Amino acid sequence: MSIISKIKSNPKLKNMVLAMLIPTNDNRPRLWVKLLLNPFKHKKEKGSIVRHNARIDVFPFNNFYVGKRAVIESFATINNGVGDVIIGEKTIIGIGSVVIGPVTIGSNVMLAQNIVISGLNHGYEDINVSPAYQKVSAKPINIADDVWIGANSVITAGVNLGKHSIVGAGSVVTKDVPPFSVVVGNPARVIKKYNEATFCWERISY
Repeated sequence: MSIISKIKSNPKLKNMVLAMLIPTNDNRPRLWVKLLLNPFKHKKEKGSIVRHNARIDVFPFNNFYVGKRAVIESFATINNGVGDVIIGEKTIIGIGSVVIGPVTIGSNVMLAQNIVISGLNHGYEDINVSPAYQKVSAKPINIADDVWIGANSVITAGVNLGKHSIVGAGSVVTKDVPPFSVVVGNPARVIKKYNEATFCWERISY
């Protein structure tokens, strides 16, 4: 069993370590974590860009990876507190977007502005406790290569976006999106699919 696994399996030890890594009532790593731990744990490939005013809240107990020539734009937020965040080559995380793990994003993916992609959910079932203090759950989000997500969209926990799928601006995606399709709306639904026989994008009739 790895050291991280041992820490996660021991509640008292886990709480002690978390107190060392994260200030009270905060979700950001302490400065020493950013300077001394993260550079050895996480990897940014050659040519990748993380704007100086992006908020990179990443911790050493989960993975954070940025592929070659990927860009994390200004005012974006990345958080791997509950799961890995993997960003592929030449992918763009747009201005003001939020990515909360567990999330895996492929290569050549375009995220426009103010998108929320979160693999995290808060519990709410106990009516005597605020959702803010109930147990969190996480379901991985997987975004394949060549996906384009329009501005102000939300991708919810557990969703998979297929290769070369398109998410229209302002959509809320709650279900898997097939490859080579276009989805729009809240909740998002498929309105177009690529027909390999005709080499055309065809509108879906309902």
